[in-house]
Amino acid sequence: MSSSSSPSVAIDGAIQADVVIVGAGPCGLFQIFELGLLGIHAHIVDSLKHPGGQCSELYPEKPIYDIPALPVCGAQELVDRLLQQAKPFNAQFHLGQEVTELTVLDDGTFLLRTSLDTRFHARTVVIAGGLGSFQPRRLGVEGAEAFEGRHIHYKVKSAAEFTGKRLIIFGGGDSALDWTLEFAGKARSLTLVHRRPDFRAAPASVARMRDLAEHQSIRYVEAIAQSLIAEGDAFRGVRVKRTDGQIEELEADHALVFFGLHPKLGPIAEWGLNIDKRAIAVDTEKFQTNLPGVFAVGDINTYPGKKKLILSGFHEAALAAFAIAHHLNPAKKVPLQYTTTSPIMHKRLGVPD
Repeated sequence: MSSSSSPSVAIDGAIQADVVIVGAGPCGLFQIFELGLLGIHAHIVDSLKHPGGQCSELYPEKPIYDIPALPVCGAQELVDRLLQQAKPFNAQFHLGQEVTELTVLDDGTFLLRTSLDTRFHARTVVIAGGLGSFQPRRLGVEGAEAFEGRHIHYKVKSAAEFTGKRLIIFGGGDSALDWTLEFAGKARSLTLVHRRPDFRAAPASVARMRDLAEHQSIRYVEAIAQSLIAEGDAFRGVRVKRTDGQIEELEADHALVFFGLHPKLGPIAEWGLNIDKRAIAVDTEKFQTNLPGVFAVGDINTYPGKKKLILSGFHEAALAAFAIAHHLNPAKKVPLQYTTTSPIMHKRLGVPD
């Protein structure tokens, strides 16, 4: 591939960028803010058609309790707040497209190409891709695909849609148990189906579910899905095979399936990065990868002591921003300024005098 002799040399058709952020989940959105405080403008790319990553796509109404200063915050609410916080910095969003290629040019800058053939000539790159590209594990019975999005669901966009309905929930992890507890008493009827007695969900959630089942507020069945109950285009429910071998017909208006995700790094795995167990190895000073000028923050990175928490990703984004500022202008010292007192920060944030 062609190379450039300096960062200022344009590559035909490519958008010139100081920073391209790959991934518009919470950490990618906070990265916009931290870069903006240092006067750095960002472009941000995501394969989804809206910002928010997993928070928006998989559990927008799920409460989050470990965001500093917010005792409880809905996942979509967190995304909305991050977008509002980043608004003064006018990042350019390129949504509904996946970054498919990253090439290191001779001068150490980067050429990125997306699935829609958008091209960027970037001086630095931040990978904030969460778990990478992912697809839900599907119900796996014949004919299910025809009902997906109408009667078979792999995420809950609006809880109100299921109030007063007959529901079957499949799964044994946190999502399955969280929504079981959420819809108990709100659904017309609710049956939780899990293939074995052991759960991956939080023990407290499992205990609450068992208590509800004991008091017949919900049903719990150890079984696996065998076939759909359907009449032409009409969904009627799901037949399950119980652990005792018996077939049971569970009538329902909707089936909510939470078997987890197939996380894949996708094209990122081909970019020459050091990968450790499907995560990108970084240092803990700059959160830089083995490619100088390429950084990784959030769930997609790994380092000794790594914890996959949103608040950890926020910390990583802050340090990465300072490292990016130094990478873009090595001769210029990047002073630490406080948003409470710095006139420069106030100007960048649009705070009135």
